[in-house]
Amino acid sequence: MANLKEIKRKIGSVKNTAKTTNAMKLVSSAKLRRTEELAKRSRVYAEKLTELLNEIAQKLHKASADGLDNVYFKELAEPKTVDIVFITADKGLCGGFNAQTIKRVNQLIAAFKEADVKVRLRAVGRKGIDYFKFNNVELNNEIVGLSAAPDYAQAAEFIGEVAQAYVNGETDRIIMVHNGYVNMISQEIREDQILPVDPSKLELNTVSTSELEVEPDEDDTLLDALVKRYVEYAMYYSLIDSLAAEHSARMQAMDAATKNAKEMVKTLTVAYNKARQEAITTELIEIISGMESMK
Repeated sequence: MANLKEIKRKIGSVKNTAKTTNAMKLVSSAKLRRTEELAKRSRVYAEKLTELLNEIAQKLHKASADGLDNVYFKELAEPKTVDIVFITADKGLCGGFNAQTIKRVNQLIAAFKEADVKVRLRAVGRKGIDYFKFNNVELNNEIVGLSAAPDYAQAAEFIGEVAQAYVNGETDRIIMVHNGYVNMISQEIREDQILPVDPSKLELNTVSTSELEVEPDEDDTLLDALVKRYVEYAMYYSLIDSLAAEHSARMQAMDAATKNAKEMVKTLTVAYNKARQEAITTELIEIISGMESMK
């Protein structure tokens, strides 16, 4: 009988777990729809900003006798220092979402170290921060809460410090790594070079028909302002893209957990019925044996 009670307790516990995971799946599904819509709107703005930056950069390049001579566009063939900005979630229960980002960051660290390049890490998200701190890896910057609730002002401040380090010559390259949203059932690791800006990656598939005229200025005020906004929005959009992917991954993980819990309930129910039948059979045998002994 004790065995029956234990199995029944397990069935109740697993059923409660299934209710919790199913509720988490529904919450993530609702959050995903909102974040996905925000990501679509943000993508449109990012594309227009990229188009404008590309157009002005190309026009300044053609208008200047020396070409485009700007700190934000100077690519070093052999960088000495690289800053990696990576985004992970603040929470778990989302499958391998965070592990994939951390794995890619570790691969980059190993590759740069092999090339004798110093790597500095800038972390967004508790899971990534906890992982590297546990492994005694130094973090130059860290922020918690931004990946769960993307805010443009906070994102701009965070990436602004990194961009300033680039302008000051403290780092030669800034790379952004995050797990991005593809669709409701898949995510992919995205790795982008934020600075220096690569003009070839800014070119669009369509030829611009704008009649915008740009005259080169000595201090590149317009171009610098555009690059600053471009970098800030790249950070902000990456946060939104990562959040959508996080909700998608958590929705899948909770769906799988709910299905596994239901399968476990079925297995435990079968075990409970067998144990109950065995107990009934044992009691019947004992009753019959007692009656026989009284004859």
